[in-house]
Amino acid sequence: MKAVVITQAGGPEVLKFQDVEVPKLGEHEVMVKVKATALNRADVMQRQGKYPPPPGASLYPGLECSGVIEALGQKVQKWKVGDQVCALLGGGGYSEKVNVPEGQVMPVPKGLSLEEAASLPEVTCTVWSTVFMTSKLTSGESFLVHGGSSGIGTFAIQIAKAKGVKVFCTVGNQEKVDFCKKLGADVVINYKEQDFVQIVKQETDGKGVNVILDHMGASYLQKNIDVLSVDGRLFLISFMGGAVGQINLAPLLSRRLTIQAAGLRSRTTEKKSEIVADVVKHVWPEVEAGKVKPIVHCTIPMADAPKAHELMESSAHIGKIVLVNQD
Repeated sequence: MKAVVITQAGGPEVLKFQDVEVPKLGEHEVMVKVKATALNRADVMQRQGKYPPPPGASLYPGLECSGVIEALGQKVQKWKVGDQVCALLGGGGYSEKVNVPEGQVMPVPKGLSLEEAASLPEVTCTVWSTVFMTSKLTSGESFLVHGGSSGIGTFAIQIAKAKGVKVFCTVGNQEKVDFCKKLGADVVINYKEQDFVQIVKQETDGKGVNVILDHMGASYLQKNIDVLSVDGRLFLISFMGGAVGQINLAPLLSRRLTIQAAGLRSRTTEKKSEIVADVVKHVWPEVEAGKVKPIVHCTIPMADAPKAHELMESSAHIGKIVLVNQD
């Protein structure tokens, strides 16, 4: 089979679509013939040598995929050959075939194409596990997501609105402001022109928001604390703005704030399977009802993965960039 190989740490040009061995199928795994995979920032970090795959995971990038089940491990019970599925991966999505633990496989939501379905597993599992399963965001509360036009952001806006939440988000230009408003965001803040702390406080009568989902880390840490309400919850999923910062701890005590962080890729198969099952139960009905739609910026042939990485690093996209295998 062919896969996109990271030939050495470096820029997009180090990605090569070349012949590799077909992976050996485990007894609790299914082999998916990959139709599409979607890009994530973690793929860029892995290519740069900053985010190695966890032990036992595929060395090829790609944390999600869609396709058709081609083979079953001896102890697989839930799936059958020919099923159209999408899946949460530890790696290996940038390939023609990938093996997946059966608990991390999901049916393609009704009405979606395989290309659309490929854009869902990583964002749905990330947002649902952090914002809803852990931070317990509930109807009637308020929520701030940074990077509203990203894959994470566009999904988070929609699912939060579907669950009855007031949504704030930050973006970097007017085109993204307009797009996020169309998705349903109540307040969209251009962080290059406005202070999100000031806007959030104005819009909440000084109370702040209940939950924040942040990928910036140190550079936003004190500001995030400043705009959390009493009993507010901040969840960190990346540190694009640095991992080391200094904060005033007093508000954590006086307002009973919670700060948590987690990655999805390094979690156990059992935990990922639990998250996947919860996503299928609570998120898939919203997708099938049309309340949450996959936002695909463009599709690019798998062999042109370097071009896709260049686009992601430019931040010119809105939603997900999808790589597809040509039939």
